[in-house]
Amino acid sequence: MDTVASESEGPQRTFGTLRRSVFGINFLRRKFGPLKVPNTASSDGRRVLILSTSAGTGHVRAAEALEKVFRLQPGVGEVRNVDALRFTNKLFRDFYSKLYIQLVQKAPTVLGWVYNSTDEPWKTDRMRLMLDRLNTGPLERFIARYKPDITVCTHFLPAEIISYLISKGKLNARLSIVVTDFDVHAMWLCRTFHRYFVALEESKVHLQVLGLPEQNITVSGIPIDPAFSQKEDRSLLRAQAGFDSERPLFLISGGALGVSPAAGVLEGLSRLRHPAQAVVICGKNPDLQADLEKQVRAIEAVNPALSFKVLGYTNEMHRWMQMSDLFIGKPGGLTTAESLASGLPMVIVAPIPGQEDRNSDHLLEKGIAMKCNEFTTLAYKIDGLLDQPAQLEAMRTKALAYGRPRAAETIVETLMNQPVEEEAAQVVPGN
Repeated sequence: MDTVASESEGPQRTFGTLRRSVFGINFLRRKFGPLKVPNTASSDGRRVLILSTSAGTGHVRAAEALEKVFRLQPGVGEVRNVDALRFTNKLFRDFYSKLYIQLVQKAPTVLGWVYNSTDEPWKTDRMRLMLDRLNTGPLERFIARYKPDITVCTHFLPAEIISYLISKGKLNARLSIVVTDFDVHAMWLCRTFHRYFVALEESKVHLQVLGLPEQNITVSGIPIDPAFSQKEDRSLLRAQAGFDSERPLFLISGGALGVSPAAGVLEGLSRLRHPAQAVVICGKNPDLQADLEKQVRAIEAVNPALSFKVLGYTNEMHRWMQMSDLFIGKPGGLTTAESLASGLPMVIVAPIPGQEDRNSDHLLEKGIAMKCNEFTTLAYKIDGLLDQPAQLEAMRTKALAYGRPRAAETIVETLMNQPVEEEAAQVVPGN
């Protein structure tokens, strides 16, 4: 039986599941063997600990981008990039990761309700810390053994644990918190920290009004793979990939976490009156790839002016984005940051309620994206945009203006240029 209620069953049953999971966690501890954490050890240089969680993909991808840059720094002696959930018991891991995925798949409106109703600064941070500390003892012991000089968290769970350890004098390290969406939800707030890295000036203002010192907040952008800062010739990239230089090229995201709008996007595009071509990225989902390949062959048979290429997992997303004219998909934090860095306008479909809705708001406000609420009108809206090439070019220009392809480098350079002995900021809400 599924542990998450469907949307039609409402939030009450779902929160019963949440409550039972959280309060049952501490009584179901189990022992795990020693973890093998990859590292590059050296006798010299600063010890860096990057902590994310596998609740979604964005936190992990941001951590991987930071790891790549840290490993290139001559002043770094050792780097460890760790999923904090590996140091907890199975039920707690499922609560943070699998439950989130199930909500995305089966009850997205509930997820949006949870996101918005818990976005009250400083209202639940002490209760969350108490519950998390009941189940993250192994994580605390690992951090104490490793003795990092610099800690960087791309998720709020490890951030609040490290913030507590520093505030109690149990850890002598600098804590930096990297927010992986455009808005800063209340769960990201810590009372003791050294630096926040946020995506927008607006997010910095938000934190300042909540009492966080301005000098401890950096507008860096969301860290993405350094490959996105490498600019290549669009025409050459298209030719190498076998695309027609005369037709617009769309990049369609197959989606992550088992939720894909791609089938609906393809069905909508089948009514496009402009000749066009598209590449569909399915990720590590062979079943989805097989279904979409069958669907595109049927569309091409009916409308020869449309052509598609369906791909599985790729580590060259920076090239696919640079050669494309439009991105069509969900506005996750990392995907949005990558699109902006590539100067790629977006057509937003099926955003996850909560953080993706808020990402959409920023993109629409800045004129970088348009949103399609129904797949039935997708072709109509894209045809209208293709009828106005000047508008499409203006969207590309705005995307480039807001893109921060060197966000990971900015974060690492900022941290490496700060003294290890820097004192932590202490926030007292209400002061």
